[in-house]
Amino acid sequence: MRQYRLIFIVYFPNLNTMSKRKILVTSALPYANGPIHLGHLVEYIQTDIWTRFQKQRDNQCYYVCADDAHGTPIMLRADSEGISPEELIAGVEKEHRADFDEFSVEFDNYHSTHSEENKEFSNLIYQRLKTAGHISSRTITQAFDPEKKMFLSDRFIKGECPKCGAKDQYGDGCEKCSSTYAPADLKNAVSAISGAKPVEKESEHYFFDLANFTEMLRNWTTDGHLQSEVSNKLAEWLDGGLKQWDISRDAPYFGFEIPDAPNKYFYVWLDAPIGYMASFKNLCDKQGLSFDEFWAKDSDAELYHFIGKDIIYFHALFWPAMLQGSDFRTPSAIFAHGFLTVNGEKMSKSRGTFIKARTYLDHLNPEYLRYYFAAKLSNGLDDIDLNFEDFTQRINSDLVGKVVNIASRCSGFIKKRFDNTLAINCSEPELFKTFIEANESIAKLYENREFSKAMREIMALADKANQYIDDKKPWLIAKEEGKEAELHEVCSMGINLFRVLILYLKPVIPKLASEAENFLNIESQAWAEGIEPLTNHTINKFKPLITRIDADKIEAILEASKENLEKVKQPKAKQFEPIADEIEFNDFAKIDLRIARIIKAEHVEGADKLLQLTVDIGDEKLNVFAGIKSAYTPEDLEGKLTVVVANLKSRKMRFGISEGMVLAAGAGGKDLWILSPDEGAVAGMRVK
Repeated sequence: MRQYRLIFIVYFPNLNTMSKRKILVTSALPYANGPIHLGHLVEYIQTDIWTRFQKQRDNQCYYVCADDAHGTPIMLRADSEGISPEELIAGVEKEHRADFDEFSVEFDNYHSTHSEENKEFSNLIYQRLKTAGHISSRTITQAFDPEKKMFLSDRFIKGECPKCGAKDQYGDGCEKCSSTYAPADLKNAVSAISGAKPVEKESEHYFFDLANFTEMLRNWTTDGHLQSEVSNKLAEWLDGGLKQWDISRDAPYFGFEIPDAPNKYFYVWLDAPIGYMASFKNLCDKQGLSFDEFWAKDSDAELYHFIGKDIIYFHALFWPAMLQGSDFRTPSAIFAHGFLTVNGEKMSKSRGTFIKARTYLDHLNPEYLRYYFAAKLSNGLDDIDLNFEDFTQRINSDLVGKVVNIASRCSGFIKKRFDNTLAINCSEPELFKTFIEANESIAKLYENREFSKAMREIMALADKANQYIDDKKPWLIAKEEGKEAELHEVCSMGINLFRVLILYLKPVIPKLASEAENFLNIESQAWAEGIEPLTNHTINKFKPLITRIDADKIEAILEASKENLEKVKQPKAKQFEPIADEIEFNDFAKIDLRIARIIKAEHVEGADKLLQLTVDIGDEKLNVFAGIKSAYTPEDLEGKLTVVVANLKSRKMRFGISEGMVLAAGAGGKDLWILSPDEGAVAGMRVK
């Protein structure tokens, strides 16, 4: 019987227990008022990777989501297009589903908040909260559009900023001077819908008394359900005192009418998170699952929400309070993430400044983006940048140059010399064992959502596999008499190492993994514990699994998105330096340029610009201090190939001895790029 250590139970609930974990996972609901863009995909890809990992571990894991289909913007857009809101959201949902499907975001159920299930749960939760004394009402005064006969939220009032005088500013804050104010303070205010001057009008509204749950939330937010930085931020809000939350909107409004309040509708943020429950209930009805097993107050299932850091307040205060007050269970944890920038530029859905998922799909393999996001994502709230140059380099180096290249290098010999059949034994059992034993640490990183660290560990194994092949040199063995058995074993070993790498990458690149499994002629792979090497096994003909990214594909995406990419002010680019004094050829010939692999990168304490690198140049390792910190983090660099001046005289610096120089180009700051060799380069090669 297998043995299990307590430490696994501490860090991962039931991670290695004999019984399956019961896990329900959600992502924030995309708003049914526009297309999916790359910023959205950070969350859905992150969630999908995590749920695929859980399923690969044979846990009972369900991933549900839905379109967020209610609210004033949807009502107004449908009106402007001359269609009903129902027609609008049906069309948008179809587009959303198509985009998610092509990016391999595999929901167990995708639904809509405009559903009978959501209406029933919204009414039920409201009635339970009201019965328990958590709902109250009072008359408030709001801005009203006399032409459209509707109340206006702050975002539908525009005018001149009362602080700086900027024109065309919204009713809740100035985008020019960043001041915040009340809509009534705007100068020359008008309705953003009709252009009419708003008037003040009274209306009865319904409120959720959030302050009733202050102590409950103070305990819940500090009890391990949130990331520490989120918990700290919520503590500030709790200390400032919780206010009543307005959960009603006046007609006309596209949403659910409040049961005992004619012409009053639930505010979209009340029924949106309830959409998680509704989507799961819809799945339960389809598959005969137990809803209460996952949502009852005494449920032992795990419930996780993946969200953006901009909607923490709703998910970590309102939502658990609503659930607690209506006698449902609260989430096991809420995982927040940062925003996405593209080439350092801000993305803004409200201004239409984004690259659409469909634009990307028109030009590039979606698995590229899945891997790139995985290589950048941590379990924190840091923003990530989609830098297309780094993106191209990382895909070409990691997926093409390191992983798929192994199968490409070995499969040809297996086909030509051995009729596509692997050797009858494993020639390097210790090496194979090393790859299998890595499963525990990689599983831990996946579980903790430390995807970037997992990718680095997997690529380190890929380096070992490539180094094994480089050391054995099957292309030379193939030319020698009497070495058929050795050639067979070496190439079979390479194929087996490739198999393990694909197994570890499967949550990230599922389509490529499926194609690789077809090439390997094996069933869909579960996690790596206890698997044995493939011996005396027939594989299929190798077909290219993935190709290098061409620069013209990136240009096509940027060109197609030109009108959508928001240009932020950047420092004026430095002018190119004039050509330095001429040197003789013999002077240049003295420079020993080597391909080097960066095997370690670290911050330098006390240095603003330097990173300390340990580079492998084939026959030795060098310690190099490089002034590239403005453009790279250590995580960006480890495992990469670059070019160094290997014979530069050692220089004593305040931080230590620098034994070489990394070559880089650019204007400086973030516009700085280390030189990166193409596929096929090996550490130690001289640059001619």
